[in-house]
Amino acid sequence: MYHEISSDAETAPAELDARLSDPEPAGRPIPHDPDALLFGAEMAYLLGLSVRTLEGLRLRGGGPPYVKLLRSVRYRRGDGLAWAMGKLRRSTSDRGEAA
Repeated sequence: MYHEISSDAETAPAELDARLSDPEPAGRPIPHDPDALLFGAEMAYLLGLSVRTLEGLRLRGGGPPYVKLLRSVRYRRGDGLAWAMGKLRRSTSDRGEAA
């Protein structure tokens, strides 16, 4: 995929970022509502993970909570962000256990 970039020095950096960045995974903006149900690709994008990594975490356990709707899997935005915040560490030796 080729992106056309104008050589106009007046172009704002945010505008350049918008033109160079890939579209969000589902072709729609990711909702900001914490209760919004996201597709796996959207949650992976939001967390900075690959879709395969997110699927593996779901299968083995240890990933963000998910909602099963018949055969579809969805993630609540707030649950995914809370899961990521729970992974916060202060050093490589920090196991995240309660002190």
